[in-house]
Amino acid sequence: MTRRLFLAAGCVALGALAIPHAAGQDLTVAEATSMEKKLAAILERGNRPPGPQAKPLRTSVTEREVNAYLRFSAQPQMPLGLASPRLAIGDGGGLEARALIDLDAIRRSKPRGWLDPLGYITGSVEVMAAGTLFAANGKGVFHFKSATLGGLSIPKSLLQDIVTYYSRTPDHPNGWDLDSPFDLPHNIRQVDVQRGAATIVQ
Repeated sequence: MTRRLFLAAGCVALGALAIPHAAGQDLTVAEATSMEKKLAAILERGNRPPGPQAKPLRTSVTEREVNAYLRFSAQPQMPLGLASPRLAIGDGGGLEARALIDLDAIRRSKPRGWLDPLGYITGSVEVMAAGTLFAANGKGVFHFKSATLGGLSIPKSLLQDIVTYYSRTPDHPNGWDLDSPFDLPHNIRQVDVQRGAATIVQ
């Protein structure tokens, strides 16, 4: 499963790394398995050339399924140093999430000046961020709302530094730009978001 699929579906959103109610959910392995099957179906459909008469395939996922998958199944695929991700899905494309991140790894990833706050913070710290995802016509864009690091408010530029580090891949060494639109992967045409659930349309 690709990181971009999580982002496009509103499932793992590196740009939306709060949700107190998500932490208390009594999540189950069965919900994680359900999410795995849905992700497999999305990938399978995405790997097939769309036929001229093909009807749109709509796959709905719940917030509980997403968080169960993140807890029980996704950790081996997570970037090293990112742990305990949780996500909440709100109305109108709203996403809120939190994760524990290893700031030591981020600090050592590049030279940092004396004005760079990431040059001084160490250890594992919780990052929280919120924003809105709009995904239609094969394109997605994320609108940043707020973020905190260890409970303290941080600017988007600092969140961008964190997102860049954890979203880098060999094909995209600069990571994901919070302000840039992106192509939805796997022939996904749009993502409809409502409170507690999202529907992926291929």
